[in-house]
Amino acid sequence: MINKGDKNKARLKRHLRVRKKINGTTARPRLSVFRSAKHIYVQLIDDVQGVTLASASTQDKSFGGNGGNVEAARQVGTLIAERAKAKGVAKVVFDRGGYLYHGRIQALADAAREAGLEF
Repeated sequence: MINKGDKNKARLKRHLRVRKKINGTTARPRLSVFRSAKHIYVQLIDDVQGVTLASASTQDKSFGGNGGNVEAARQVGTLIAERAKAKGVAKVVFDRGGYLYHGRIQALADAAREAGLEF
C-alpha cells in the first residue's frame, strides 16, 4: 500500500527550516503569510518584542468578495501595505510560510511591493 505524505506537515517542516534564518525586528518586521483553501491571511510581526504590528485578511469587514483567488490575494497585499505605511513601516522581511512562491503568494507579494513595501 502506498501512503501519501501529509502536505501540511511537509509545509510546516519547510516553514520551520526557513524560520531558522528569517527573523523580524522592530525596524524590519516579518511579513508572514498563511493560505487556506478559502482565505489568505498576512501579518506584520516583530519577533524581538513578540507582537503583531498589523494584519490583513480576506475575512476583514472591509474586504468584499471571494477570498480564495489571486485577485483577493492582490487586494490583501495592497491592504497590508497601506496598514504598514500607517504604522511607519517601509521595509519588511517576506515569510512565505513554507508555500511555493507562486499563484496567490506571488500575487500578494507583488501587490505589496507595488503599494510601497520593500522586500
